[in-house]
Amino acid sequence: MLVQFTLKNVLSFKEETTLDMRAIKAYKEHESNLIEYGNKEKVLRVTAIYGANASGKSNLYYAMKYFQKIIAESLNNVKGGESTAIEEYYMPFSFEEDHENSEFEIVQILEDYEYRYGFEYNAKCIVAEWLYRKNLQTNRTSTIFERTMETVNLGSSVRKECDVYKEQIPVETLVLSFFNKLKLKTDIFKNVYSGVMGTLVVPTDFCEDTDLLKLLLPQIIEDEKEELLKFLSAIDTGIQDIGYIEKEKEVVFITLHKGKDQKKYPLNLEDESEGTIKSIMLYIYARAAIYSDKTMFVDELNIKLHPLLLKFIIDLFYDNDSKAQLIYTTHDTTLLDKKFFRRDQIWFVQKDEFGYSEISALSDFKVRSDASFEKDYLAGVYGGIPYLKEFSMKEGH
Repeated sequence: MLVQFTLKNVLSFKEETTLDMRAIKAYKEHESNLIEYGNKEKVLRVTAIYGANASGKSNLYYAMKYFQKIIAESLNNVKGGESTAIEEYYMPFSFEEDHENSEFEIVQILEDYEYRYGFEYNAKCIVAEWLYRKNLQTNRTSTIFERTMETVNLGSSVRKECDVYKEQIPVETLVLSFFNKLKLKTDIFKNVYSGVMGTLVVPTDFCEDTDLLKLLLPQIIEDEKEELLKFLSAIDTGIQDIGYIEKEKEVVFITLHKGKDQKKYPLNLEDESEGTIKSIMLYIYARAAIYSDKTMFVDELNIKLHPLLLKFIIDLFYDNDSKAQLIYTTHDTTLLDKKFFRRDQIWFVQKDEFGYSEISALSDFKVRSDASFEKDYLAGVYGGIPYLKEFSMKEGH
């Protein structure tokens, strides 16, 4: 489970910015929207992020993507002339002459522990890196390692096994990435690595990703077609059945629709609406997240989805038997309502005239008990909307 994600000097977020999934204890509404862990601490199942075009809300999505990319690729052997991971994914705030270091930090729950992991870097080296573990039963925190530009200080739980390797870690490689690749008795590094990489950052072009459909959809059709058809029926696609044909290493998906004469007529899945294809792709991702208790991050979730279908997808994550989470960015305000969300589930991103993005939660504002979240948002009470000026396309204006 994701508890917090923090970034600093990444893309349009110059100042330290934290997306906080912790529930505010004083709020008693929609208790079913929360996941309980440890000593009655709670995190949000779903978080919605609103903002104007070019406000920077998508940059939170890209920040998580770059964070994962650096961790996954920082140990890769660098061929002559090729850039390192930290060089490729060093994306500091652009509108200043002096580029400072960038930072990432994540706090996540993995089984009975809370892990706080992060690093500071620039295009040339890892400046600092740290990993701490807190026992959720005792609240005792221990240091796994702390890294500076000069040395790596290992905690007592891993020092004996890992101390011999620490001088071999290149300046552009993360300690976490390095120790994750080694065969060690301790599983701390592999657990944290898997936890970070387990966040499903859904590709922005996933509707066009036919390779993923060909890879995963046949198995879903074979193993749980009935569940898939229930989903497709629930969202009113008109699909009565679905199957696939393999020919010459190609996979063709066929859907069946009922005609007025009660006969079933086939249609190539590629000829279905983009909304239907997106829904099937979201089903695949949501299924993976919900079954595996993972966090799913989607940019512009509302595109090509009717508001009721958007709500249907969101409601899948309110499964009491799962600890999955959904974070998504959106423009759609139809669900911006106290009937669906707690105040701590709604976030706004706003960019000032100099290009600085900042994020705030609805819970940061004084909200009247009878307030309409949607109406107040569109009126500019919470920020995160475009500043529109008068403009005319008439000649001479």
